[in-house]
Amino acid sequence: MAMRFSILGSGSSGNSALLQTDHTRVLVDAGFSAKRLAGMLEEIGEKLESIDAIFLTHEHGDHAAALSGLARFPHIKVFANRATSLPLQASLKHQISWNIFETGSTFRFRDLEVSSFAVPHDAQEPVGFLIAHGDDDLFSKKRSIAWLTDLGHAPQHVRERIREADVLVVEANHCPHMLEADTKRPWSTKQRISGRHGHLSNEAARELLASITSPRWRHVFFAHLSRDCNSAAAVEAACGAILASHQCGLTVVAAGGRTPFYTF
Repeated sequence: MAMRFSILGSGSSGNSALLQTDHTRVLVDAGFSAKRLAGMLEEIGEKLESIDAIFLTHEHGDHAAALSGLARFPHIKVFANRATSLPLQASLKHQISWNIFETGSTFRFRDLEVSSFAVPHDAQEPVGFLIAHGDDDLFSKKRSIAWLTDLGHAPQHVRERIREADVLVVEANHCPHMLEADTKRPWSTKQRISGRHGHLSNEAARELLASITSPRWRHVFFAHLSRDCNSAAAVEAACGAILASHQCGLTVVAAGGRTPFYTF
């Protein structure tokens, strides 16, 4: 059985993606209002009512804003670690159907196997995910996608988790030169973005990709781009040659952009 996914939106204004199998529909993050998210899903022929679960990476609004509008959708299960769930639930008037996991653990939801791993970012307990589907046998092959956004640097355990993924979604937030030249952001904000608990630059993403020996990746999606301090051309210039050497496909998701379904 194949997996397919579509990034519905990516960037500081909101992040969410739909991941599908034959039996399951989940969102990885839900950083838009429930109304807007419903509209995004309708544009690709889906409905919010059909979503089975949401996997949250952390509590920031650009990843979890939809929770305030989920009172009409009590069937949607929300998976998060406790440190993420507590501040979110405290801000809501209705009770979320929480499914709490321990960071670093692996859990199953329907036909998905989900491994969580810690990432360094300025949130309570942010995580990345490695999401797998199927089994390696005579009739099928396990497929997996690694989700890695919102991190200031990539520790060794992160590098080990993403190597075996068929598809990688990784942050390439900013070009350091464009961030330094930006006149809209104060110095303190620039320091937070470029710090070790901020966001990956294009150069940091390139170093991460280059450090992985014999990756399994078929395709890499670069996400969470800054609207003002990055560009698709800058990301491709930094990372394109590395992926070409691995004969790996590349997609850069523009700030506020979306992707068509990718099946693997």
